[in-house]
Amino acid sequence: NGWFLCFSAVDFFNQINMLYGTITDFCTEESCPVMSAGPKYEYHWADGTNIKKPIKCSAPKYIDYLMTWVQDQLDDETLFPSKIGVPFPKNFMSVAKTILKRLFRVYAHIYHQHFDPVIQLQEEAHLNTSFKHFIFFVQEFNLIDRRELAPLQELIEKLTSKDR
Repeated sequence: NGWFLCFSAVDFFNQINMLYGTITDFCTEESCPVMSAGPKYEYHWADGTNIKKPIKCSAPKYIDYLMTWVQDQLDDETLFPSKIGVPFPKNFMSVAKTILKRLFRVYAHIYHQHFDPVIQLQEEAHLNTSFKHFIFFVQEFNLIDRRELAPLQELIEKLTSKDR
């Protein structure tokens, strides 16, 4: 259902925005010169319109691009209609999947690069709960390719095994 997916995407976007907001002091150009999720996973930014060819950038820059891009998608009435009865466009599902895939990268970055500050700030339970809901949601509806989830595979197994 488009409305459910739409509502959930907005909810996850707001949650991850808030969670990332708590650790922005630790995620700087100096501490995170590349957007990564551990040594094996590096993400380059492209939005397909302003930046067509993926560029290497710092994590704070990448996340800024990402959050701005997601907000623009969510605000686009042709993609996410706010009026009842207005149909979702044909490309809605692929856009929603891209949004969720990119939001996952922020979770992965926080877990890999900034988990110590998360613990210091006593945000660990909040982060885990938010991520667990996110993972159950994307797995339930098969919205993110398994390969994309690889940076947090162990954590995903740990968080989801207790409830199966």
